[in-house]
Amino acid sequence: MVRQNGQRRFPPVPAGLPDDAANETANALHSAAIGLLRHARTADAGMDLDGPRASLLSVLVFGGAQPIGRLAQLEQVSPPAITKLVTALERDGLVQRVHSTVDRRVVEVAATRKGRERLERGRAGRVSVIAGVLADVGQQDLATLRRAVNILAEALEKVRVDRADRA
Repeated sequence: MVRQNGQRRFPPVPAGLPDDAANETANALHSAAIGLLRHARTADAGMDLDGPRASLLSVLVFGGAQPIGRLAQLEQVSPPAITKLVTALERDGLVQRVHSTVDRRVVEVAATRKGRERLERGRAGRVSVIAGVLADVGQQDLATLRRAVNILAEALEKVRVDRADRA
């Protein structure tokens, strides 16, 4: 992002996409989100987990126990790749394999108490870093950001539901 005439300027909308309000907003949001996540990652050192393991642990903490195949689908990686991540987290005592309560033949992966605590500590660090970014933002702009976040969350939920309906 660069400043032009005192205003923040994002890279242009990628070639081949319409130059309309939706794509301009998506382009700006994409750039800002990448910058925000890069900055928030500075808090991850205390969590002692790389991105893929932290992401997988987050899925298990907030989504509950899942079979390996579903985890691979959610994390958009192959079953062997997710198995490797699960094994590493299991070795660290952050997850455990458990039999499904619905079908005892199915093995699911669940976060342990230690895993939930580690993830919450890392999440608290990230939230604190992001709150620092927002420290000088006025109350009206914070309210606008909260509304925007809710709009985005609702749009994402609709996409998730639509995908589930098609599956």
